[in-house]
Amino acid sequence: MSILVTRPFPEGQQLVERLRLTGRQAWHLPLIDFLPGRQLSEFCSHLATLNRGDRIIAVSARALTYVGPYLQAANKTWPADVHYFAIGKNSALALHHYCQQLVEFPEDSLSEQLVDLPLLENVAGKSCVILRGNNGRELLGETLQSRGADVTYFECYQRVAINYHGAEQAFRWRQKGISTIIVTSGEMLNLLYELIPALDRNEWLLHCRLVVVSKRLATLATDFGWRDIIVADGADNDALLRALR
Repeated sequence: MSILVTRPFPEGQQLVERLRLTGRQAWHLPLIDFLPGRQLSEFCSHLATLNRGDRIIAVSARALTYVGPYLQAANKTWPADVHYFAIGKNSALALHHYCQQLVEFPEDSLSEQLVDLPLLENVAGKSCVILRGNNGRELLGETLQSRGADVTYFECYQRVAINYHGAEQAFRWRQKGISTIIVTSGEMLNLLYELIPALDRNEWLLHCRLVVVSKRLATLATDFGWRDIIVADGADNDALLRALR
């Protein structure tokens, strides 16, 4: 089994290295890169407006790699009287590292599970701050707004597509016998599908086994035409390795 990992650096490269240690053939093709978000300074000033019992929610650990050091450099502290949430264990650990407060997170790293946490069910009149990248999913914010919360998004980082020559990439990966591809977001699945020319897509790409991180992503992959799909039990590298076993 030859495996292509499309998740970004450094997590993607780390997964490739772990796969190679198990004797598998694996390569890295990151489809997106990251830049600092355009609202870091706005979040810095917004912290002072939060009241006791408001909510701060981290959608990804990557958001903290940008906003955490930014606040440190600005000599700003995270409030101690608000409730902190994260969408998964990794993002919870990253948020706790900076805020040094209890961070709640669901067992499954999904927005659908996060909004079921008790302290996010009763948010009427509360300010809910969502730390994320550009163009993230709207489900979380829309659900909290429907419950009466005042929701504010802050773009902590930007996702930027990496440009590749599609025909060259298709030839390269077909030559290497890639039969399994790991994709960890809908954005990356779209980029992969559009990158590969139609002929290679139909002859090779859609016949590869696809490893994804949620049922929602599996449904999107099915709509594109994939049939051999494995859903990992999480979005971290440990979960992806379990799925490949």
